[in-house]
Amino acid sequence: MRYWLVMPCAGQGRRFGGPLPKQYVQLHGRSIVEWSLATFRSDARCAGAVVALAPGDLQWAEIARQALQDVLTTDGGATRSASVRQALRALAGRAGPQDWVLVHDAARPCLTRTELDALLAAGERHGSGALLAVPVADTVKYAAAASDTRPTVERTVERAGLWRAVTPQMFRYGALCAALDAAQAAGRVPTDESQALEWAGVSPALVAGSGANIKVTSLEDVEIAGALIAARGGRAMMRVGSGVDVHAFGPGEAVMLGGVRIAHSHGVVAHSDGDVILHALCDALLGAAGLGDIGQHFRDDDPRWRGADSREFVRAVLAQVRQRGFSVVNADITVLAEAPRLSPHREAIRQSVAQLLGLPHDRVNIKATTTEKLGYLGRREGLCAQAVVLLAASASQLDSST
Repeated sequence: MRYWLVMPCAGQGRRFGGPLPKQYVQLHGRSIVEWSLATFRSDARCAGAVVALAPGDLQWAEIARQALQDVLTTDGGATRSASVRQALRALAGRAGPQDWVLVHDAARPCLTRTELDALLAAGERHGSGALLAVPVADTVKYAAAASDTRPTVERTVERAGLWRAVTPQMFRYGALCAALDAAQAAGRVPTDESQALEWAGVSPALVAGSGANIKVTSLEDVEIAGALIAARGGRAMMRVGSGVDVHAFGPGEAVMLGGVRIAHSHGVVAHSDGDVILHALCDALLGAAGLGDIGQHFRDDDPRWRGADSREFVRAVLAQVRQRGFSVVNADITVLAEAPRLSPHREAIRQSVAQLLGLPHDRVNIKATTTEKLGYLGRREGLCAQAVVLLAASASQLDSST
């Protein structure tokens, strides 16, 4: 079998109360939406994914550039059902009427492969669709509607037969499109896809899921989700690497630092462009991922790298780091030199390195110091850079161990 994934991701998280919409909050080096996509992206049965975004969403572009280029996107709507319908339209011509579509919340990062397998098997058996749900275990109270701020108990609700609907939910492409269209035509707004199918006379199968498949709605939920993901990883989630690079000054009129050209009385003696910041950064990344050092990957006697732009080195190293299942959390870089002065260029270097790493600029720190005129650096014979990076196990690596 195969299925298509649809993910509404247009919510602004007003109840969440954080500085970002909840789907973009970071957990162990990945955004929540990346974790929410992970189980599907590692599943060969998933034919493709469409994410419905709020118009003008800038956060998605930042993470997609590095890790999610294969995920289709479309503008979402004002409600969940409108966003799902937009994503379904984006599948027109790709999905057939009888193809399965799974809808999963962007802020539900703890889905396991076991739950996904159970849902797919039940949906196939039932024929018309299924959804993950959790039996209600707590006593349920119905509150009088007189006051939202001071609710009072009106009655206790019999919990027998009550389930909490979660996601993913699984339906035929044609049936789901028709049910959502019918609900819209009738002026009804379903709170989930199952409700739209129920209005159309369909009774989906309930598949018992895990209570750990939580939807992040509060800052407390972020801590819970992070702990669940860490516990499932069963391995060291964080890796630290350090790197150092030195180049002597030579003929020239500029040096490259962090991908930024800085005018100076000298250039550097180097096979490539001699960017000590990016070379130290490469060594730190390679070290954290257990991939050796920059000299093993870009030999200084290889004519391919003569005069090379060191940003290409960083891109190549990042590809290897991600292939090993890691993502960059942050980088801290120190330049040691009497000259050139870094302060006028510090922010440009920071922005350049952050862009290379695909990180917000506040996760890259650039420092500069001298050696108080001691040694070869004090004699202005060259310059040096040190880099420290933190890597986190990526969604795909941790998912493969669950």
